[in-house]
Amino acid sequence: MHRSLRQLRPLCQPAPARLSPLASVVRHNHQHAPSTSSSASTNPAPNVNASGSGEHGSRTTHFGFKTVPEEQKENLVRNVFESVASSYDVMNDAMSLGVHRLWKDEFVSRLKPGARGPQRCIDVAGGTGDIALRILDFAREKYADRETSVDVVDINGEMLKEGYKRFKKTMYHNTPQVAFKQANAQSMPESEFPSNTYDLYTIAFGIRNCTSVPDVLKEAYRVLKPGGTFACLEFSRVNNPLLSTLYDQYSFSIIPLLGTILAGDRESYQYLVESIRRFPPQPEFAQMIADAGFTTGAMHEGRGGAWTDLWGGIASIHTGVKL
Repeated sequence: MHRSLRQLRPLCQPAPARLSPLASVVRHNHQHAPSTSSSASTNPAPNVNASGSGEHGSRTTHFGFKTVPEEQKENLVRNVFESVASSYDVMNDAMSLGVHRLWKDEFVSRLKPGARGPQRCIDVAGGTGDIALRILDFAREKYADRETSVDVVDINGEMLKEGYKRFKKTMYHNTPQVAFKQANAQSMPESEFPSNTYDLYTIAFGIRNCTSVPDVLKEAYRVLKPGGTFACLEFSRVNNPLLSTLYDQYSFSIIPLLGTILAGDRESYQYLVESIRRFPPQPEFAQMIADAGFTTGAMHEGRGGAWTDLWGGIASIHTGVKL
């Protein structure tokens, strides 16, 4: 049942030598910047797929409100998360006033892992393990399921290190129910992540940091079994004008300041705020999920719709099924 310890190896391009601080994890069977205005009205148009050509013909993308060459974004994002890994939960507390914990509970409870028997799950950009732990706890507590498993996948070794430490304190450590794997959500190797493998794919507060969201969705579709579910929890677009104004003021004025106070890192927190504003609004992202091949609800929010807003759209849950 128990395999030997194996070196986590970086599976993204490019990969600096310090990417893998998590020297080894237990393997079993079985992935930021400038100051800006405090008003949303001055934000750039949120087109996550927008790419153009730089001075020398290289393709560009966004990093917060900056425009950068595509090949640089992974390293820039990696640096942010290496900086905030040890205070990641504190960061999310700052970003959401602590409500992210309730949103994650709601996210997992809607998916009901274990309700139809043991499932094989993959949690991408899930390095700190909080979604994986919720999945396993929900299956065990609600359905007496001790066979559901989660592969926790992240491009960042520091984030995986935090998740591994978290799981060492749980009953799931050194069991076949959890494995930590370092890989790029946009190009997970077939040898380690075969097609048609997983029943449930989750990604929470991570997809907006990827260079190519369509490539992430394409990979999600590939690794899911027919009938498998894609589920994404992400900061989103607030539709109420008053709430939107208040949220923008808090985001651009308070969150970077909290980054300075809590982590001594204003720039990373500034990037994270900007990355939310650059992410597509709910209808556009829902259409991207459908374009990747998933069957979704109708293109509206709420019952029968493709997404569910939380707290007025500060965050949203999107789901799709691979038929």
